[in-house]
Amino acid sequence: MSQSATAELSASDLAKSLASAHQKLRTEIRKRVVGQDETLDLMMLALLCGGHALLLGVPGVGKTLMASSMAQALKLDFRRVQFTPDLMPADITGGEVLEEDPTSRSYSRRFLPGPVFTNFLLADEINRTPPKTQAALLQAMQEKQVSIGRETHSLQPPFVVLATQNPIEMEGTYPLPEAQLDRFLFCIRVGYPTEAEEMEIVRETTSAAGGPIEAVMTPEEIITLQGLVRGVPVSEEVVRHAVRLVGATRPNTPAAVKEVTDYLEVGAGPRASQTLILAAKARALMAGRVHVDFADVRALATPVLRHRLVLNFKSRAESLDTDALVKRLLDKIPTP
Repeated sequence: MSQSATAELSASDLAKSLASAHQKLRTEIRKRVVGQDETLDLMMLALLCGGHALLLGVPGVGKTLMASSMAQALKLDFRRVQFTPDLMPADITGGEVLEEDPTSRSYSRRFLPGPVFTNFLLADEINRTPPKTQAALLQAMQEKQVSIGRETHSLQPPFVVLATQNPIEMEGTYPLPEAQLDRFLFCIRVGYPTEAEEMEIVRETTSAAGGPIEAVMTPEEIITLQGLVRGVPVSEEVVRHAVRLVGATRPNTPAAVKEVTDYLEVGAGPRASQTLILAAKARALMAGRVHVDFADVRALATPVLRHRLVLNFKSRAESLDTDALVKRLLDKIPTP
């Protein structure tokens, strides 16, 4: 068998193994979390892409519980930071302290790492802290490293930031700047449970605690899968479709779709196209496939674009949100 055929077989076996591990992950997290399968799938996709996710929802729908349960099932070091109005950048990144040598009585600087030095960072209620502190995460999210003074400290892979955000209409919240929003791979809306799900939540949380969550994957396996995701082949037609979807959101450009851009101040940038294709590769692998389909791109268009589109006054006047505009975009640009 040729080397390329062996590599293809190996990738196919790994894809099937990932699909099986994904089902086991769902089973383990269901010990703590009821419903929210789509949210958990998108969180897993973000991790496989080496990216980050923003969870948008009202307090009390299980965002923090989902994050901690996933980290436990994947054997990832987990840290949680509660963002508050008085939180400082050094409370996230860490900082340098002066230490006295008891023998020589001389002083030296020592770096004390902050909670960002972990595998899985939960930035809880990220929009309750001012923009200066929000920006402390930018370098870590983009470059996987932190600069303190003259020193740059690398973060241990895998590294993922999962940020929860309350609706910006709520009291005491600060909108995230567009530059930081663009660093998030997905913006995931976490809705209320159904009546049946809420009944099950009430039964589970008011009775004896369930069994412990078992690990279904290791950090080393996650790093291997992240490399495999980037090696998934994708056709020119699928790439072109993703680029057309993103380009159609840009006002005053030849590719713009007027029915969408009339309601936008700013459209999505090239990072959205990159994200669509990378996330589509991960989605294909998680389904046990080693090829990307148009359906993978279109299924991810909403979580990829919803936080990258800046609405104008006309959209607010007509009560149109970004989800509605993405749906309109998909209708106007059908599958080739």
